[in-house]
Amino acid sequence: MVWRRWFAFFLGATMGFQAIIPVRAGTYDAFGNWPTHGLLPDGTDVGVSVLYQYDINRFDGERGALRDADTNRRRYLGFYLRKPGVYDVNVQYDYQSRQWVDTFVRVRSQGLLDHDIGNLRFGYTKTPVGFEGVTSAGATTFIETALPIQAFWEGRRTGVDWALPATHWIVNLGWYFARKDLNNANPGRTVAARVAWVPWRRTGEVLHLGVSGSRETLLADTVRFGARPEAGLAQIRLADTGVLDHARRVDRRGLEGLCIHGPLSIQGEYLAIDVQRADARRDYRADGWYAFATWTLTGESRVYSDGNVADRRYDSRDLATIRPAQRWGAIELALRYSRVDLDDEGIAGGHERDWTLGANWYLGEHIKMQANYVWVSSVRKHVRTDPDVFETRWQLSF
Repeated sequence: MVWRRWFAFFLGATMGFQAIIPVRAGTYDAFGNWPTHGLLPDGTDVGVSVLYQYDINRFDGERGALRDADTNRRRYLGFYLRKPGVYDVNVQYDYQSRQWVDTFVRVRSQGLLDHDIGNLRFGYTKTPVGFEGVTSAGATTFIETALPIQAFWEGRRTGVDWALPATHWIVNLGWYFARKDLNNANPGRTVAARVAWVPWRRTGEVLHLGVSGSRETLLADTVRFGARPEAGLAQIRLADTGVLDHARRVDRRGLEGLCIHGPLSIQGEYLAIDVQRADARRDYRADGWYAFATWTLTGESRVYSDGNVADRRYDSRDLATIRPAQRWGAIELALRYSRVDLDDEGIAGGHERDWTLGANWYLGEHIKMQANYVWVSSVRKHVRTDPDVFETRWQLSF
C-alpha cells in the first residue's frame, strides 16, 4: 500500500533526525511542532517537508461534461537545509503530478556580507507575476486559485532571481534562462520584475500595493490559455483559447493589493496578457481580475512575510498573532469574486465569472480542512455552462 510506504518513510526519517540531531526536550506536541526537523550545533535547521492534500469535487446544475471526482491533489515530499539569515537549500517533488516543484539554493547577503543587498536564489522557482500564484500551495485561502491566475500565471521556471525585502519596499527581479523548465517542458525564456510598496507593516496590520510584469520569449510557436471552474479535479476548462499558433512572445502585467486589519483582510489582483504572433496572425489580448475578503472568527490575523501571505503555522515569525486562542484551532470565512475574459477578435476563448464562499479550519500547525461552494457562470462559443461546485480538502503539511 502506498500509504504504508509513506508512513514508514516518515517514521524512519523522523527517528533518524531525532537520533543524530540534538533537539530541546518539550519542543513538540500533538498540535504544534512535530519531530520532522532538528538543529545542528551551529544553528542550521535540517528537515523533511511534506504537503499532502486530498480533494473531493461535486458538480450540480448545468454541469456539461464535468463529472464528480475525488483523489489526491498534491503529494509533495522534500528536504531542506537552512541556516537562518545566511542560506537555505530546498528540494521538493510532487508524487501526484510526477513533477519537480520548488527546488533551489538561496543565499542571503546580510548573513554573508554583514550588509543587506538582497537575497539571490538559483533553481526552479515560481515566476513573480501573479500574487495568488506565488502564494504557497499549502497557504492559499481558497481550495483553488482564482480564474486569472489559472489562465495567465506562468508557473515555475528555472533561472535566477534577486529579492530585496526592505521595511516598506519589496523588489524582485527574475531571469529564467534555461531552455526548458526542470520538468523538461515549457520551452522559452523569461525576464520578470515585481515591486511592492508596504506603507503599513506591523503585526496584524498590513497594506501592500504592488505592480509586476514579465516578457516570455517562446521557443515553441504555440501557446494556450484556459481556466477550470475553480475546481482542480474538473476534467475540462470552461474558458479556453485552444492552441494559438505562430506565437512568439507573451507579455504579462499585473496589479495587486492586500490589506490586513486584525482578523479582517481584503485582497485583489488584475492580470493581463499580450501575445505577439508572427506571419500576419493577429496578436491576442486578454485579462481578468479577482477580489476577496476574509474574516477569522477566532481573532487571528493572516500572516504576511517578505511580500506574500504565509501559512498559519505556530512557529511563524508572527507567533503571538496567529497562535489560536483556543486549542482547537482557528476558523476563517472567505468570499471571492473572480472573472476572466479570453475572447478576442477571431479567438473564441470564452468568459467566466465565479463566486466562491469558503470556510477553513486550521487545526494546530499541520492540519487544515477546507470547504468551498462555487457558483460558476461561463459562456464559450455561445454555449452556456453554469455548474455549482461543492469541494472539500483535507491537508497535512510540515
